[in-house]
Amino acid sequence: MRLICLPLLAAMAAAQPSGPPESPAVIAIDTGRQLFVDDYLIENTTLARTYHSARYHPATPVLKPDRPWERQDKGRNAELWGPGIAVSVYSDGVWYEPREQLFKMWYRIGYTHSTALAVSKDGIQWEKPLRDPVPGTNIVHPVGRGSSTVWLDLDETMPERRYKMVSSSSHMQPQRLFYSPDGVHWSAEIMRSIPCGDRTTIFWNPFRRVWVASIRDATGDPPSRIRRYYEGRDIESALRWKAGEPVFWTSADRKDGIRADMNVEPQLYNLDAVGYESILLGAFSIWRGQPEDRSKPNEVLLGFSRDGFHWQRPSRKPFIPVSERYGDWNWANVQSAGGVCLIVGDKLYFYVMGWAGVKGTPRPGIGSVGLATLRRDGFASLDGTAARGQVTTRKVTFSGRRLFVNADAAHGEVRAEVLDDSGRAISGFSMKDCLPMTEDSTRSQIRWKGGRDLTALAGKPVRLRFHVRNASLYSFWASADESGASRGFVAAGGPGFERTIDDIGSRAR
Repeated sequence: MRLICLPLLAAMAAAQPSGPPESPAVIAIDTGRQLFVDDYLIENTTLARTYHSARYHPATPVLKPDRPWERQDKGRNAELWGPGIAVSVYSDGVWYEPREQLFKMWYRIGYTHSTALAVSKDGIQWEKPLRDPVPGTNIVHPVGRGSSTVWLDLDETMPERRYKMVSSSSHMQPQRLFYSPDGVHWSAEIMRSIPCGDRTTIFWNPFRRVWVASIRDATGDPPSRIRRYYEGRDIESALRWKAGEPVFWTSADRKDGIRADMNVEPQLYNLDAVGYESILLGAFSIWRGQPEDRSKPNEVLLGFSRDGFHWQRPSRKPFIPVSERYGDWNWANVQSAGGVCLIVGDKLYFYVMGWAGVKGTPRPGIGSVGLATLRRDGFASLDGTAARGQVTTRKVTFSGRRLFVNADAAHGEVRAEVLDDSGRAISGFSMKDCLPMTEDSTRSQIRWKGGRDLTALAGKPVRLRFHVRNASLYSFWASADESGASRGFVAAGGPGFERTIDDIGSRAR
């Protein structure tokens, strides 16, 4: 992957690149599964691309307010809307902790009350163990808050900073930083930023190795929510911006769709991001208006970045939608979790908050947490019909010995060939030499006759051509061994992953 550098000034202010990344003459594909979310890797194709949305799990909502302390009766919002009976990831964080082999979810109680922690062995059935910070409850951070981000930093060398929390109390208040060794016992406030918008969040960009503040701001008259950008080599630096330093980053636009029942320009309410395989994945919470008789119907759309700054958003259909049926848990408002997604076997798990709303009023009603799932790498597929189609990559290099694909070929086949500079198939690696892949698998090795592997081609610029018949191709990658480990980033982790990268492949549970 080619990355456009964002020069850091002495004060660590972010400088805006001049333009989005272009495909280099030769693309190194040693980091992660290579996804077909855009044309970055593609030289030509006859296949049709389909973008896919996540689907709510049947157990949704997986976390509900069912404890006496999960209710807020005091505060400005309680005065406006009534008691806050809610548990919500706003953005907070849902991570897999390999040390304990547990899913962990930090969530907000009520409107602005405090932060609590739930745990799960499978990501579906959740428990709320009592914790000592507030005896008799599962509250782990009894500090008033609005939006918050919790980040499990597996690369942190200081044990007391393994977990990082950045939160604010309300709009135009500072972001406050806290550390924890276990996600339960948090330090006193370490530092704070200057005041900023209440939906400001933070994330780690593993490709550039910087912490990024995704800062809520507003422009125009009337004001419209946008995002500004600031980065630092450590999380404290990323919070030390000065007025005027964060640059414009991204916003919503008319392609995000205007609801006919409101006729209001959409706005970008929040942006959470995470490294997933070979890309930066962004969860864009889109605001579509504030009706008088319904709570704001926000929903989550997706963006993809190749350089950590510029976003491509080729599909504007909701990835995780709000419900249009009153009485559903998510009729009012849906927003993403920090960490964005987890890898659980062959699926990706996305946790979102949802408000049920109160019909005829703008009140949010009861707040819960839902789970939506997607096939691993399943954001976009290249689809072939009964007439064989193909996709040819640009020139790529790799160090792996074995070629893997994520494809649904249960009713068809996928074959691959390796091409030289002149576009001819290299001897032994032609389509005719390739054994057809005819299964539905998120990790399937492409094999050629005679058991040939890619060792002799490692480090050499080649093109890969995939022939697809009655099948869908989601991704490909070169791996060092039979496990199919991609060496890509694993977002918020998942069962089997001990590190921030996939170095285990089929050994994941």
